[in-house]
Amino acid sequence: MVLEETAIADILKEIGLVGLWIQAVGLIIILWIIFQIIILVNNRIRRKQLYEIENRLKKIESKINQLVKKKT
Repeated sequence: MVLEETAIADILKEIGLVGLWIQAVGLIIILWIIFQIIILVNNRIRRKQLYEIENRLKKIESKINQLVKKKT
């Protein structure tokens, strides 16, 4: 009877350890997803800024072209 109780206790301890590992892996996955979302938002902001700079450069280029045409 004592052997059965210790065997059951050992099995429950092992199941508990597996549960802790699963929680740890889940926490790591959740943190990874959060970091990926942050990186995605930062990249979107940077891309938007690059598009704005590109548009400004196009406007400047067109104004320079107009000035050059007027002088010629």
